[in-house]
This record gives sequence, C-alpha cells and structure tokens, in this order.
Amino acid sequence: MSRTAVVIGAGAAGILAAAALAPVVDQVVVLERDALPEGPENRKGVPQGRHAHLMMAGGLDAMDTLIPGMDMRKHLVASGAYEISLCRDMVVFSSEGWFHRWRHADPLIVTCSRALLDWAIRTAVLKSLNNIEIRQARALDLLGDSERVHGVRIATVDADTPFDADFTAKYGLQLSADRGEADLYADFVVDASGRGSRIVSWLGSLGVKDIQERTLDSGLVNSTRLYRIPEGAETWPLTMIQPNPFTGGPARSGMIVPIEGHRWMVSLGGSRGGEPPKGPDAFLKYALDLPHPIVGQLIAGAEPLTQVFTSHSTSNARRYLEKAAIWPENLVVLGDALATFNPLYGQGMSVAALGAQALAKTVRHRWGSQGLARRVQREVAKSVDAAWTLAVSSDVLYPNVIGGGPTTTDRLAAQYTRRLTRSATGSYSAASALFDVTSMRSSALRLIQPRPLLAALSGPSLPSLSGPPLTPAEHDTLRGLIRAGQTGQGPQPSA
Repeated sequence: MSRTAVVIGAGAAGILAAAALAPVVDQVVVLERDALPEGPENRKGVPQGRHAHLMMAGGLDAMDTLIPGMDMRKHLVASGAYEISLCRDMVVFSSEGWFHRWRHADPLIVTCSRALLDWAIRTAVLKSLNNIEIRQARALDLLGDSERVHGVRIATVDADTPFDADFTAKYGLQLSADRGEADLYADFVVDASGRGSRIVSWLGSLGVKDIQERTLDSGLVNSTRLYRIPEGAETWPLTMIQPNPFTGGPARSGMIVPIEGHRWMVSLGGSRGGEPPKGPDAFLKYALDLPHPIVGQLIAGAEPLTQVFTSHSTSNARRYLEKAAIWPENLVVLGDALATFNPLYGQGMSVAALGAQALAKTVRHRWGSQGLARRVQREVAKSVDAAWTLAVSSDVLYPNVIGGGPTTTDRLAAQYTRRLTRSATGSYSAASALFDVTSMRSSALRLIQPRPLLAALSGPSLPSLSGPPLTPAEHDTLRGLIRAGQTGQGPQPSA
C-alpha cells in the first residue's frame, strides 16, 4: 500500500518538511491556501515578508542534506542573493562598541528577500524530488484522536468551488455534503502553517489539552525600506547597529542588508517606547539618531525605491509540544507553528531548516516505530532551544515587556554574553564563538569552551575602535554619500 504524507503550509518550513519526508513515502502533498507566485514575489500570508531575512550557515548546511544534489548557497547566490562572511563582510556596532573585522571567511551566511528565499527553496525542492506536489486548500482540522492522526480535514479556498477531479481521485478524498470540504487521509501529517497555526485548538479537539505556551513581547516594530545600491557601494558590507539591552531604555537598531536586484534592504527596529516611524523623512531621522548614524548617513545619499513598510508581528512565542503528556502518532509541528522569534536575530528560517533536518534523520531511521512522532517533536525542540534562549534572554531586559521579567538565569546569561561581546570587539576567539552560535553552526555550549571563556575573562586583545572599521575605499564611499545627503543632491525616489 502506498504511503502519503501531508504538509500544511508551503513556506520554507513546509517545503523543507516535504523534502524531509519525500524519501520515506510515495507521495507528499503540500497544502497551501495562498496562490503561489511563479517567481520571487511577496505574498500576503507571510507577516515578515517585506523585512530583512538572513539564512544562517547552519540552516544552509541543513538544507543541503535535505535536497539531493543541491548546494543551496550556490543556488541562492546564482538567483541573486549575496554571500556574506560574518567575520569579513560585516560592520557591527554592538552594545560594547565596534567589532573589528577579520580575514577569516567562515561562517558564511546568505542575504536576500524573503520572496526570493521562499521561491528558491521551493523550486530547488520540486526540481530535485519528483514525489512532492502543492495543492491549494485550507486546512480545517486534524482527523484522528489523541493516539493517532489519520489526516486533515480540508476545504477549498472558494467555498463555491469543489475540489478538482484529479485531486479527488488521486488522494481518494472523502467529500462531505458541503462540496467545498473533504477528508484527506495520510500516513503522516506535518503542521508548518506558520504564526497563525491553529495547532493548539486542533490538539484540544483530539483530547490533547495540556500544551504549555509562552509569549514574550518586547513590542518591537520593524520598519523597512528598499534603496538602490549607490554607485561605488556595490560591495558595501552588511551594516548593523545592534540594540543595547543594558541602557534601561527601549531597543533601537538599524541594519543595511544587500539583496537581489542591486538593492539595499534597510530595516529599523524599536521596542515598546522606541518604535521607528512610518514616514520617509522620519525614517531617515530615526536612522541618523541611532547610537551611531552610519545607517542614516548611507541612505541619505541613496535612492529610495519603495515606501516604508512596517510590521508588528515580532513577538517571541513558543509551544512546548514536546512536553505534552500524550502525543498522537503521525503528527509533527515545525517552523513558526512551533516557535516564533524576534526577527531581529535572523534565526527563524534557519531554525525551520534544522527542524526539517531533524525530521528527516528520525523518520529515515525509525519509520513505522512506536512513538516516532513524539521522538521527532523532541528532536525538533532541540533546534529551537538555542535561538529561543538568545532571543528571550535579550528581549526580557527591555522595559515594558509583556510576558514576564528576567529570571536569575536570564540575568546571568546576559552578564556573561555582555562580557563575551565586549571581548569579541577585539578578540577573534570570542568573536568566532559568537558567530558560530548566532550562525547556528554550533550550540550555545560553544560559548563556554576554554578559548572563548578565557577571552571573556581577559577582555579584548586589540584596542577598541573609535569608529566603523572601513577600508579606505569604503571611507571614500561613506564620505561621498554623506555629502550627497547634506547638500540634498542625493538621488530622489523613483517615479
């Protein structure tokens, strides 16, 4: 008898989950309520779709294990993304000062728009694996009980339009009296439907009612605008003004990320009480008023291509599904349906890839075994832990946070991270440890290995920098953009 898996959601998490299941089943059907664009275009169902996205080294490595014969870093770069060395190609002003830049290449990350990232992952998976297909439908509920899930109750996007005959026949849909609904039976179900997942309600209807949840909301607002990369700034490094959780005030940050189409994606972030504005003039002023004005200085002389887009979908939220007293067979939850993070840290997409990798490893070795789904859910939780700790231990320090104050553990972690960050401004041992963890190549245990621990205790080995670590050519570019902005001779918005 053939095996069928159903994945709810055709974002990156869902497509990678489909890739994880494809080797062990005959057919994977991915359910998506949105009509997917043929190219890299924004769509409504992605709350952070217009804001900066980074694919970390650990996430890239995970994708390579999931997609046969594919080097995802090369595929993304060939599609227009930028490859960035955290050591060499990044200018960072941290809570403890400017980071030195190092000659080392690793770890490498990729920057691009969310639209390109989703499209590139989807096309790579569908090209490499021929037993995955995407069908437009809404997931209404799970079929089964607290012991086992048997499939998904689905509906057409338009209630007046029945499922097409091919879909009905291929998967033996059990149509209801309402022609717009049907039961889709499956041997395995993955919920990767994102922030709006109804998984807790669905589990409750199956009799699983003890799901622990936690939300920590700093009130972060993201404001993003696209600019054309100015002439002479084609190789300008990724530039970041990080928020400072130790001032007692709200988080305020800014970053310039190169993306496809010869563009800069400029994102400003501010927590409750320090939110960035929507207006274009106020957007520039906010950037200039950050702890260092370099982001504002650069964009003052650059050509804006879009309006300012804002997002409030930034809270940290986690469902501790792995701790449920009972868990039904054949059901796994991945990606934002399991945990969402403050997007400032850029780890959500990589966490989804690592979760799909954990799914792949477990089902390939234990398919059909008792307790498989619970085992997968516990493995997936491990990929969430490090990113959750990083986001929450920082966000909890800002004023007016909703979801609880810092614990003793949070304060100790913050104190150690602050010492290590100070050392990392001028110590490669400390910086490489931080970069390995933030790029998701290593667990948080990397931070307390002997070399970074010694670096944290001894402090930076190089003198602190009084300004951004730019090359002579980069200094010239910055001065030119500052002059253009000050004289009002910078490029004007495109018509």
